[in-house]
Amino acid sequence: MSSPILIAIKQICDEKNISIKKVIEAIEIALAAAFRKDFGKPGQNIKVDFDTNTGNIKVFDIKTVVDACEFEEIEELEEKKIETEQTKEELKKKKFNSRTDIVLEDAKKIKKDVKIGDEIKTELEISHDFGRIAAQTAKQVIIQNLREMERESLYDEYKDKEGKVLVGVVQRFEGRNIIIDLGHAIGLLFPEEQIPFERYNIGQRVKVFILSVEKETKGPKIIVSRIHKELIRQLFILEVPEISADIVEIKAIAREAGTRSKVAVFANEKNIDPVGSCIGQRGVRIQTIISELGGEKIDVIEYSEDISKFISNALSPAKIIEIKIDKKNKKATAITKEDQLSLAIGKSGQNVRLAAKLTGWKIDIIVEQPKEKQKEPEEEKQEKK
Repeated sequence: MSSPILIAIKQICDEKNISIKKVIEAIEIALAAAFRKDFGKPGQNIKVDFDTNTGNIKVFDIKTVVDACEFEEIEELEEKKIETEQTKEELKKKKFNSRTDIVLEDAKKIKKDVKIGDEIKTELEISHDFGRIAAQTAKQVIIQNLREMERESLYDEYKDKEGKVLVGVVQRFEGRNIIIDLGHAIGLLFPEEQIPFERYNIGQRVKVFILSVEKETKGPKIIVSRIHKELIRQLFILEVPEISADIVEIKAIAREAGTRSKVAVFANEKNIDPVGSCIGQRGVRIQTIISELGGEKIDVIEYSEDISKFISNALSPAKIIEIKIDKKNKKATAITKEDQLSLAIGKSGQNVRLAAKLTGWKIDIIVEQPKEKQKEPEEEKQEKK
């Protein structure tokens, strides 16, 4: 059966989301520091073995066996101050450290069959007062190490989630900044990353895009976004099985958060309707995404390798008669009927602006000119006569 100490450690690990191994290492480091302070002697390399099953502690002085001749040669080189490349490399070698090293001659007095590079472990006697002193001295060290490991663990956890979408809960407001509870950590939703005119309430569940994760002394600083175009991509992956299965691919996204977005999709398999897959039966899939984005309109258009067709699709819902392409300047001129002009341009130019972002081409919209009449009216002919 597990000991009470191990049960307590496991509980701490579950609460702080850190590994048992790291906690035990922190305890051993803390106990070694406590022993060194109150009972250690100069030249000792104190290491502690902590048995989590029994709670027993063993203290050792650990030394590495080294060749005395090697260090004598290095000392001679330093005294002569020889500055050749070969000697510089020699001088970079580790100098003899009486705390961590023991020469072979002395090591053989402890253990006859010892070799260079071996470790000599000498168990030290533990005073009966060590338990009480260790508890007092090690407490703060353990707490500090646990905090550091918790911060490191949180950073690693959320650094792996950078560029992904998580579900968070609105926790509180700090001025115009919104604090989002992400589970084990909090995210910061700055005003510039909030959807314009979107209202947030405490306790509200929202999906956020993890924009960046940075290390800080108090823990990871996690910046989240509601306006990033990748939020739309991740929402489509969550809602459209064909995208998550790579049957349908999102080729491009153009977004003006809070008002309108355009998403270009392409089917990697024949007989698959990419647009229909994203919209869903009776628009169920796209409505779920629109609701998550606070009513933001989303145009799903079919991607095409034919740039003329792609630009024409990107300008939907307007109907385009013809697209003239200037490949040299990456410029396109879209010709439409007069009654389609305002639809092609969109409110405040939004439709054509999003189409340009989506395709990467500069787009001009012009109205189709009426064809010149071939025959003059009979009255005009008679007047000319």
